[in-house]
Amino acid sequence: MSDLKAFRQEIRAWLEENCPQSMRTAAKLEEQVWGGRNISFYSEDSRVWFERCVEKGYTVPDWPKEYGGAGFDKKQHRIFEQEMERLNCRPPQMNLGIWMVGPAILEFGTEEQKKEHLPKIARGEIRWCQGYSEPGAGSDLASLQCKAVLEGDDFVINGSKIWTSYADESDWIYCLVRTDPTGRKHDGITFLLFDMQTEGVDVKPIELINGETHFCQTFFDNVRVPKANVLGEVDKGWTVAKRVLEFERDMMSNMESTVAVSGQSPRTIGQKYLGDDNGRVTDDVFRHAIAKHEVNRLAMELTPQRMVDEYTQGVGDPTVGMILKYVGTEEEKRKYELMIKMAGEHCLGWGDDISELEEQLTSEWLGTKTYSIAGGTSEIQLNIIAKRALGLPEK
Repeated sequence: MSDLKAFRQEIRAWLEENCPQSMRTAAKLEEQVWGGRNISFYSEDSRVWFERCVEKGYTVPDWPKEYGGAGFDKKQHRIFEQEMERLNCRPPQMNLGIWMVGPAILEFGTEEQKKEHLPKIARGEIRWCQGYSEPGAGSDLASLQCKAVLEGDDFVINGSKIWTSYADESDWIYCLVRTDPTGRKHDGITFLLFDMQTEGVDVKPIELINGETHFCQTFFDNVRVPKANVLGEVDKGWTVAKRVLEFERDMMSNMESTVAVSGQSPRTIGQKYLGDDNGRVTDDVFRHAIAKHEVNRLAMELTPQRMVDEYTQGVGDPTVGMILKYVGTEEEKRKYELMIKMAGEHCLGWGDDISELEEQLTSEWLGTKTYSIAGGTSEIQLNIIAKRALGLPEK
């Protein structure tokens, strides 16, 4: 325990010295640093913070040092996250490679695949996107039909994916393809990794209700991918896919740490629009709603910490992650509904009609409508929880 205390002091001192003051606030969308071949920095401070974290392995602190991480164990990683939260430090980079495919490569990849991909993710050199859903395979993902036929040492891919977040800005994709159409739908699926610059890949952005275009449809026309790019085993990609979905749901269980935010909370919005001269929200109904949200938010922060403790003790429950995904995304939607109600008519305009803050808040509120769809709809999550966590019969 004394070693962990010393470790905490070391991390705290390093963060105090190396995290610029401007990096100790919530990052708006345009301020986020997304890793990739075209990486850019909003400010000199964001570049300095990124480079310092890369040097220490702090972009992926729980990864082994040989792959670009810091080699922290679970307890050390938790301490690191706590100290980051204490100072409100921004993540040095955003990347699906860190949250989802990187952990999958660590678990299922060959040594060659680990050496090829993981250091590049850690250093922010490659940005990844996810090729899962299709126009006819969303919640029922295992019914996917994007076809890959083996020709010599290459798979030739034809088909499309939809809701491919940031596909137009990504360098590589991890993609589920149908390699054997003859068996059960969960069989015959293969998990492939390939470059988005490969000939035959075409990306079309989709405009959302808030004007953003980070969702895309991605088309594959005779795209050739080396068989060596299979993660896991041919025709057994569903095992890898399910694991990645677990990583995704863990990520989405705490939306505030992984999505763009205006830096506002129900408390600050309530004080701004409903507060008296002392900043006190005078409306009893809204004051109760603010308090309820803050209690829920605290519970959402503490539960993952308890999960880590339980896994460290060997008694962890894998169903907690999917429960947290559902609870986290639904709470984030309720949070924005509350803020919009408190702002009232101030958030009814668009563009020049309202302030930058109010437009950002309205845009984020509209964006939350995707949360209960992405990573598995809330309805599907409830079905999974009923079967796997509660053991309820299907009929």
